[in-house]
Amino acid sequence: MRVYARILAAGFRTQSRYLPAAFAGLLANATFGLLKSGILLTLVGDGAAIGGYTAGTMAAYVWLSQGLLGSVNIWSLPLSAQRIKSGDIAVDFLRPADVQLASIADDVGRGLFALIPRGLPSVGVGVLLVGMAMPSEALPYVLGAVSLVLGITLSHTLTYLLGTAGFWLVEVRGLQGLYMGVAGLLTGLITPVWLFPDWLRMIAVATPFPAVMMYPIDVLSGRTTGLDALALIGAQAGWLALALAAGAVTTRLGRRKLEVQGG
Repeated sequence: MRVYARILAAGFRTQSRYLPAAFAGLLANATFGLLKSGILLTLVGDGAAIGGYTAGTMAAYVWLSQGLLGSVNIWSLPLSAQRIKSGDIAVDFLRPADVQLASIADDVGRGLFALIPRGLPSVGVGVLLVGMAMPSEALPYVLGAVSLVLGITLSHTLTYLLGTAGFWLVEVRGLQGLYMGVAGLLTGLITPVWLFPDWLRMIAVATPFPAVMMYPIDVLSGRTTGLDALALIGAQAGWLALALAAGAVTTRLGRRKLEVQGG
């Protein structure tokens, strides 16, 4: 495990070299956060609670979701997908480390660093300009930190799994575009999953996507507490275990399938 801890730390350090990009991302997060606040807070502007959301909890949802955008991955394929396409993944298979775990550890390290220059300041902008309801006890923040790490790790595990389709497909950008659309909706990025129509909410919770973003937001904001919060964390852990198992299978099968130009 020390190997993967070092890879995670290396990903953290690598991402720290791109501070201008992080600050540009912060500006984008703040801009779209204000737009999103203006739209969603009109639903509860008269003090009415909709789907269990008040103005304070809705603002917390908006700014926590914006703060997570730089850390979770629902947009792009990991570097391992490019290495599969080029055939460079063959070199990775010769190294004394699990290809899947090494790739995910590097991406998680990058995602954790993004919380510092992009995630936390985005939430700070929301607190200063809009305000939000957050817990006054310490426990929700402890559970929220655990849920946050699980959500970030799950997002990168899912995109790694998506990238392994490259072992069988010449081009995976079509799958990537489909994934972006589905994940953007079902993670709760656009609007809280709990405001979906019943049929769509049932579909969402039957997938791992709410565990990427919606569950960490609910736990961290204190909207879900106690045993319910532990149940969400348990669901995240379960989805992560399933995604890792699926990624291990596709990596093993892909290794047998891999063809590198020239032989």
